[in-house]
Amino acid sequence: MAAPVDLAAEKFHTLLVEERTDRVVVLLNRPEVRNAIDQQMVDELHVVCTALEQNPKVLILAGVEGVFASGADIAQLRERRRDDALQGINSTIFVRIAKLPMPVIAALDGYCLGGGAELAYAADFRIGTSGVRIGNPETGLGILAAAGASWRLKELVGEPVAKQILLAGRVLTAEEALAVNLITGIHEAGELMDAAHSLADRIGRQDPLAVRITKSVFHAPAEAHPVIDQLAQGILFESQAKFDRMQEFLDRKAGTKAGKDGGNAGKNAGTTAGTESGEQNR
Repeated sequence: MAAPVDLAAEKFHTLLVEERTDRVVVLLNRPEVRNAIDQQMVDELHVVCTALEQNPKVLILAGVEGVFASGADIAQLRERRRDDALQGINSTIFVRIAKLPMPVIAALDGYCLGGGAELAYAADFRIGTSGVRIGNPETGLGILAAAGASWRLKELVGEPVAKQILLAGRVLTAEEALAVNLITGIHEAGELMDAAHSLADRIGRQDPLAVRITKSVFHAPAEAHPVIDQLAQGILFESQAKFDRMQEFLDRKAGTKAGKDGGNAGKNAGTTAGTESGEQNR
């Protein structure tokens, strides 16, 4: 078993990491190269993933200085050969991020290209600013988008748009990305992180175990359904949170009904009193 990871004690050079009670915020921090993803950043993201696998929390991913990630580091990519490609350096970390127990939110600004876009595709939620430019220009560099775009993108936006991005190098504006649901909201740059935290707050109001299991079931292969749904529901039906949350719901409903009944009784009593008073004055 891996030793517990204390993110506060780790030294990061390409990431800015903030851990809160129910979430971890990670900022890609290589502004001199527009947050391009290099080997060190990949290694540091693996450290974050280990911590979140051990202690599941929502992950918010963003970039510094108005850029999410301009892509993989071209200087390193230029020197990589066949054996490097077969290792799946970027695809391995993006798959790991996609499989994290709790949801991942990508807050996008500025360039979100190549490997940066593929990192965003691995998230469960993507929101952005009006300045977002997202796409995969890999074929223009003589390679393909091999870290998830070739299969995730089709699931996210459909085959016609995915082919425009992957085969013709189309880069989407924020409005175009919103129109195809690649992002789900456009926010002012100064409000982007607030929006990400608001979404994390909404997730935090759900039962954590139910969120974790729902995410796992959602990503299960088609042939696993409906058996996996039934087994997962069986687990949740025995959880204390299910009993507590359902009882709270019933109590609120009963309280609301009692309040309405009390209000109606008061109105009826007032009407009766008014009627009796009127009769006495006749």
